[in-house]
Amino acid sequence: MPKNTNSNSLIFAVKFDLVAKKSISRCINLKNDYQRRLKQIRQALREKELDAFLVLVAENRRYLSGFTGEDTQFDESAGALLVTAEKLMLATDSRFELQARREAPDFETIIYREGLAKELPVVLKGLQTKRLGFESIRVSCAQLRKMATALKEAALAAALVDTEDIVENLRIAKTQPEIAAIRKALHLAESVFDRVAADLKPGMTEKEAAWSLEKALREAGADGLSFPVIVAAGPNSALPHAIPGDRPIGPGEPILFDWGIRLEGYCSDISRTLVMGKPDRTFQKVFQAVREAQEMAIEAIKPGAATKTVDEIARSHIEKMGFKDCFGHGLGHGVGLAIHEQPRLSPLGDKILAAGMVCTVEPGVYLPDWGGVRLENMIAVTADGAEVLNKTAVDEVCAGG
Repeated sequence: MPKNTNSNSLIFAVKFDLVAKKSISRCINLKNDYQRRLKQIRQALREKELDAFLVLVAENRRYLSGFTGEDTQFDESAGALLVTAEKLMLATDSRFELQARREAPDFETIIYREGLAKELPVVLKGLQTKRLGFESIRVSCAQLRKMATALKEAALAAALVDTEDIVENLRIAKTQPEIAAIRKALHLAESVFDRVAADLKPGMTEKEAAWSLEKALREAGADGLSFPVIVAAGPNSALPHAIPGDRPIGPGEPILFDWGIRLEGYCSDISRTLVMGKPDRTFQKVFQAVREAQEMAIEAIKPGAATKTVDEIARSHIEKMGFKDCFGHGLGHGVGLAIHEQPRLSPLGDKILAAGMVCTVEPGVYLPDWGGVRLENMIAVTADGAEVLNKTAVDEVCAGG
């Protein structure tokens, strides 16, 4: 037996104790966050004269309770929160029973056997609910009809009131721990890209390059992808949301990468455009226009700036550089528990930026039959401007070994 057995045991015990204390501290901090968020929700319910609030958006459920159950598709739900002035309930099915009780201990767990609509009258019967708010963005016409029918059959005169953005308006401004989580997801997503880019070879297909990046992200520790990896080369890169195909990547053509990961619930989102070999004059001109537009937009981001104005600054520069009508999508979007959330930087944006907001800045120019360039960084709005959260350089455009 090694002589330092006792020493090793002591070191292990100390390390284990530190990990346990860190875990307990994290739980306490999250509990405080949930309590603060629920207090704000209850205030919103009073203002809207709602007796209860049904939460079905997956990110909102997690934000308010810690429950991480995932909806497998739009017409299937992992459960719903019911928040009143006095009660906190989490209704789900048997698949998520243990998970719900473990992750959301402050919520009373209710297991439904025949779906949420059938269970709703039973839950509401003792709550004296006259006005039940629900998230209209998540409840389909079919779901609403089922709930209304179930309440009518149970002789409950509770009005179903559609609501918008009650929780989303809280999520738009991130706390420092949330920004730290996003930064961690971003840096992990960036950590493997240089190696993947260096391994590109002429003749490799878009699918092969996309899988190479996804595999590296998974092996680096990503919990999942924020969205399917985009790799688009040559004319395909003129499609902002191209699907990687079997087309071989050739030298001298633009190669658009768009990727991100989920880590501890939070998302990241990055775009880079590379070229194997020497960039041609078109690439250089397009790249310059996009890069300058991005820099100008980031410079304009600060508390009090209108999202529409920031978008216009980038869009106007791209048009001035000779690429009018070649930038069709919005300049950027918020990122957090969801990959696309408020604020939206676009011609239709209606938000005023404030400290704590996190969003992408991703101008692009897309030329049919040639290709496109998009450059995307993530920023956090600070007290006096914007902090770029990325570590990887935007200007490194050479791919391949």
